[in-house]
Order: sequence, then structure tokens, then C-alpha cells
Amino acid sequence: MLSVALAGKPNAGKSTFYEAATEAEVDVGNYPFTTIDPNRGVAHVRTDCPCLARDERCGADDCRDGKRYVPVELLDVAGLVPGAHEGRGLGNQFLDALTDADVILQVVDAAGETNAEGEPVEVGEYDPVEEVDFVESEMDQWLAGIVDRNWESVVRKGRSPDFDIDEALVDMLTGFGATVHDVTYVLRAMEYPADPGSWDDDDRAELARRVRERTKPIVVVANKADVAPEGNVERLRETDKPVIPATADGELALQRAAAAGAVDYDPGDEAFEIVGDLSESQRAGLEQIGDVMAAHGGTGVQAALNTAVYDLLDHLTAYPVQNETHWTDARGSTLPDAHLLPRGSGPKDLAYAVHTDIGDGYLHAVNARSDRRIGEDYELEEGDVIKIVSTAN
Repeated sequence: MLSVALAGKPNAGKSTFYEAATEAEVDVGNYPFTTIDPNRGVAHVRTDCPCLARDERCGADDCRDGKRYVPVELLDVAGLVPGAHEGRGLGNQFLDALTDADVILQVVDAAGETNAEGEPVEVGEYDPVEEVDFVESEMDQWLAGIVDRNWESVVRKGRSPDFDIDEALVDMLTGFGATVHDVTYVLRAMEYPADPGSWDDDDRAELARRVRERTKPIVVVANKADVAPEGNVERLRETDKPVIPATADGELALQRAAAAGAVDYDPGDEAFEIVGDLSESQRAGLEQIGDVMAAHGGTGVQAALNTAVYDLLDHLTAYPVQNETHWTDARGSTLPDAHLLPRGSGPKDLAYAVHTDIGDGYLHAVNARSDRRIGEDYELEEGDVIKIVSTAN
């Protein structure tokens, strides 16, 4: 399962975002380090369900009127403070928790009501643009420190006649969550000395930065957009980062209202409909959320998750089935499973995603949407429904 991590300074709204995205209650407080141990839960990205193409009711558990929700892991890491890469505020522990994440959502307080340390201040007193590069910088310096501390061992290996610097760097960096392909990709894009003893601080810092960019891309979530001073969100959007305006509080309120039968709303909808009896104050609160959604196309919680997985990681959703006519599994369940795969993946990659034995025994596949047999070189598209024929079926 893909892993999405929430990071940022204390009191930016990470835990509220986590609760809204996972529907799991967590400890929320207006003081640093409310979260010490990372919270792990399941969130979902949203896409169109293939059943829409057949104009019939899907029946799948994760399909709501043609809206398909695909699970991802969501990790809520404790707030980071300046100097985290040096261990300040338990920073090394918190940064280490990001190691296995595939992508990071950096939650920024767009309202500017917390300072650089995450301490409460008056709304608008702190400029949120100041923290856009914060997580990126701390992670780059943290990884550069890891590279520096392990460099002497690379230099010692370099004295061997059969030394291969690429292999040595792969061995060192795969512990950070980088794959062999990631490290190889980064090294191909760099010019660097073959002798590790000739590397300087700038060379090592560039290596760390490139590996972090490759393995831990970042989406900035401009949280508290509902109370942000005019212009703050727009200035955040003018930075060189992907920025998603959001109100995690608003999303949480809508989910609770939907559960109580007060509104008709699914996560990721651009608007909601009031369907229950509400007090005047409740109605006014929901209308305020509605104004923010109208300005930004929703609460931003679902948009942030989708941007991270479908845009930054460039993944797609594919659906394995056993019956290509009815799109069911062996038990008759319709479209029971959905897998997120990197764009460019083929049917055999999907087979391995289902199970190693299915991949090892792969014979061929059928595109159930077109009812045509496809070759191993076929590139999957978003929403493909695929029957996999394997010796392990």
C-alpha cells in the first residue's frame, strides 16, 4: 500500500487533517508535540469507478454512486521545529518516521496564527510563506548528515580494486527508502567524482537533495484557508511548490454532519446539500464552509491526497477481476479490488501487485472494458479492468 505522510510544524492542523482523512479520532492540542508516536491509519484517494462506463450500480464496498475510494496508508508525524535535522524537538526521531513514506503532505498554517516554533499567535501575525521550504530544507539537511556520517565507510570501500561507487551509494541510500532504481536515476543525472575521497560537502549535499526530491516529493497543504487573511493563500500558490488550499476543520465538520444525516456529502465533493433539520448556528457554520469550498473547489483534504498520489507520484488505478464479462471475482463480488500502480505499468505488474504467485505464473491478460486480449507490453490506463490468466489462478 502506498504511504502518504503528514509533516509540518506543530499546530498547523496535521492531526485534524489526519482525523478527517481517516475518520479516526486522535489527540489534538494547541501545544507542541501533542503527537509523539506517529499515528498510522488508512485514508483513500478518489477516482471515477469503472462502473460508470456500464451505467449500472457497482455494488463494490468502496464505490459510492460512481465515486471509487482506493486505500492508502496515512502517517501523521509529530510537529517539526527549526533545527529538527540536528535533533531539536526530537527532530531526528520524527524525520526518521518519514523514511518509508512515498510522498509527503506538508501541512502549512495558511492563517498565520502559529509562529516558526508552532506556538499560537494572533491570526495573520506570522507569514506562512516563510515555512513553505521548511520541511524540504530540514529533510535535505538531515539526509545530508546521514550521508556525511556514512561517507568514511564509502571511502574505505573505494580502496578495493573492484570498487563500484554506484553500488556503494545504493547500499547506503536504500536504507532511506530509496530503491536501486531511484539511486541509479539520481546518479545518472549528476556529475560526480568516481573516487569517493574526492567528493566535497557540496557533492554530498547535492546527492542528498536529489535523492530526497526523487523519493519524498512534497505537496503543500495550505490549511486553515477558511480563516486565512486575504491574500495568504494566493501568495502561497505563487511559490514554486504544488499548493492545495484546505480546511481540515471544515472537512471534519462535513463528515460528522453527513454521518448525522444533516447533509448529503461524500469526501472530495465540491459542494454539499443540507438535508436535515439544523439550528440557525449550525446552518451558518455549514454555509461558511460552503463559501470556502466554492472558492477552492472543495475542502482540499481529498484534493491533497489525490494530488500527491495521482499527480506527484503519477499513479493510476487498475482493477483485477476473474470474470471479464461481469467484472467479478471468484465469489461474484463486483470490482472488489483496486490497485494503485505507477503510470507505465503493464498487466504483469498488476499481476504481481495482486500476489507474487500470480505474477510468477502470469500467462496473459484480457482488457475487460474492450474484451480484448492484451500483450505484456500494454500500458495500463486509469480505470482499466483486467482479467489476469495465470497458472496460479
